[in-house]
Amino acid sequence: MLIGEVARRSGVSARMLRHYESLGLVRPTGRTVGGYREYAEPDIQRIFHVESLRTLGLSLRQIGQVLDDPGFAPTDLIGDLIRETERRLARERELLKRLRAVDASEPAGWEAVLRIVELLRGLASPSAATRQQTVLAPESDMPAPVLAEAVLTETDPHVAGALRWALARAGADVAANLEPGLTSDDPDVRRRAVQMLTEIPGDDAADLLTNALADPDPHVRARAALALGTRRRPEAAPVLVNMIVTGTNDVEASEVLGTLAADPELAAPIEAALAAELEAPAADHPVRMRLVQALAELPDAFALPLLHGLTADADRTLARTAAALAALIEDRAEGGA
Repeated sequence: MLIGEVARRSGVSARMLRHYESLGLVRPTGRTVGGYREYAEPDIQRIFHVESLRTLGLSLRQIGQVLDDPGFAPTDLIGDLIRETERRLARERELLKRLRAVDASEPAGWEAVLRIVELLRGLASPSAATRQQTVLAPESDMPAPVLAEAVLTETDPHVAGALRWALARAGADVAANLEPGLTSDDPDVRRRAVQMLTEIPGDDAADLLTNALADPDPHVRARAALALGTRRRPEAAPVLVNMIVTGTNDVEASEVLGTLAADPELAAPIEAALAAELEAPAADHPVRMRLVQALAELPDAFALPLLHGLTADADRTLARTAAALAALIEDRAEGGA
């Protein structure tokens, strides 16, 4: 088969086939009477092998080694290619991040582009002091997406505080820029996202915090529930009750439940949930004590009947605690009357 026909069937240009021949990678087996290159079936098969290996990122020199040495082990070479590809992708992601940051800043000219690039360099500095100075600089005017990404990855508490302050001032769509952090595989990133969302007012942030109530990380769930409960969002109540049961920030959870229970429509379900946990067969003494103490945060009309009912409990320590709390509430009510 002549070179033109081979090029047409293989999709490899005649020029590239000649280059392969010059490198000794694919040599046509024969020549016609007129001296034209003539490729046999094994030659064409080798061309397809070359093209297949090129798709893995092998250089032509490496491909020659692979095809000419039947004993060549692929493991090390493939491992090198994986690592190099990962490095290249990291560089490409960094470039894409910079381009998006520049685009988000809507630069009016190349001076503005250079300014945002310098700011990005400052944020990427290994020095925490430099990163903080970059955020707090008077001329710093970072786009919200850049600040949000920095907030989600910053580990230094002082720099993180400066970034949260700057992001809170960034205006609209702040919550939306933090949303990707809630789906990160890294629980620390999700924790930072929730922490920032707790500092942002409005329904958008609250809706994202509601999604975080189902997070597998208890710290994320707790922060979201405390923030939502403070905002009087009823969906936080089940998580807050669970926090009391598990002892996760149970004092704060009890106080926030009391805030929610100030709404008469929410008080009854909260009381029922606490009562159910008190009666649960698996509830041990520490759990029941935390639940009894949480009852004291509820409105008197809901707390007192439960506390009085517990004064005859078989757990005498719990019974005495319930009686003391009931007496305290009654004294407080009489004093305010």
